[in-house]
Amino acid sequence: MSQFKSWIDEHFKGDPIIWGIVILLSLFSILVVYSATGSLAYKYAGGNTELYLVRHSVLVFVSLAVMWLAHKVPYRNYALYARLAMYLSMPLLLITYLFGSNINEANRWLTIPVINQAFQPSDLAKLALIAALAAMLARRQNNITDFKSTFLPIIIAIGIICALIGLANMSTAILLLSTCLLIMFIGRVPLKYLMIVVMVGILGLTSAIFLGQRGETFKSRIQDFVESSTDESKIPFQAEQSYIAIATGGITGKGPGNSEQRNSLPHPYSDFIYAIIIEEYGMIGGISVLFLYLALLYRGMRIVANSNKAFGGLLSAGLSFALVIQALVNMAVAVGLGPITGLPLPLLSMGGTSLVFTGISLGIILSVSRGDHQDEMQTGSAMNRPKLKTA
Repeated sequence: MSQFKSWIDEHFKGDPIIWGIVILLSLFSILVVYSATGSLAYKYAGGNTELYLVRHSVLVFVSLAVMWLAHKVPYRNYALYARLAMYLSMPLLLITYLFGSNINEANRWLTIPVINQAFQPSDLAKLALIAALAAMLARRQNNITDFKSTFLPIIIAIGIICALIGLANMSTAILLLSTCLLIMFIGRVPLKYLMIVVMVGILGLTSAIFLGQRGETFKSRIQDFVESSTDESKIPFQAEQSYIAIATGGITGKGPGNSEQRNSLPHPYSDFIYAIIIEEYGMIGGISVLFLYLALLYRGMRIVANSNKAFGGLLSAGLSFALVIQALVNMAVAVGLGPITGLPLPLLSMGGTSLVFTGISLGIILSVSRGDHQDEMQTGSAMNRPKLKTA
């Protein structure tokens, strides 16, 4: 037993609670997705429900393997990787918008040659921008109020990537912009500069609404949400089916595999998987999942507090915020607290390469939490570096 514990301690470093949360949610994901894809299997796979079970299970374990590999890399190396990935993601986003696969009236997907696997460049862009923003702020902690050398490169990067994402995926762009604002707030960026980012973001996203592919859909979803809050007859079909699933789940739920709304609820295995969780596992299951995400955010913030270097703290904060805020938005949509967005539930929803990028993000957070790597982006010890404060 002691040898096994030593092997675990040697090969799985970093925050053990984060490891536990991720593994628990990943295994639960296999169970829930298997239950939620029954109608999908009968529609597209001749009733072969095991097909989606095997496919999703493989992707889950691939994402865990990628997370393990990412956590072995000293986190300071991600500063260089992030900048290269950010520059790469910009033309990829534009190519996707112009020539990508059109799904649900939006070009969000590119197919990787040879392996014939589709992926969303927005997943790469989100991860790259958050890491690059953390690196830029960390380098400039001693000169954080300089507009030209510090703030201008940051706002250009945020503006370009959020606008390109917003052309085809407005909800993801808004989520990314919000995460960037939180990172900048923690990184001591002056409030007047944050307001500039907000105004530029509103301008860019408004332009994307009118010029992009999903502008009308975005506006109609906001309108539907506002109208349905006062008139129950105008509740969208997806939301109505989600409410039924949640209402019939009760305290303890109907039991694993006993969901009825999975046959009528659109995308029960991705966008509305939280409704299926509550239907099958009840309020207890829903609250437990919410608690796990909040615990993940708490542990991510603990890493920020314990980090000796600005880059590590900002990197962990940004990635933790991005994952948990997306989870909270997905759950809010399912219970009727927000307009329909189409954002999946991280770690739980069925997905392809999005699961892999989630694994990379969590691996980077774990790399920061290891505490045995030095961030070489700044000189000096933790005693003489400027402390991160809110501005």
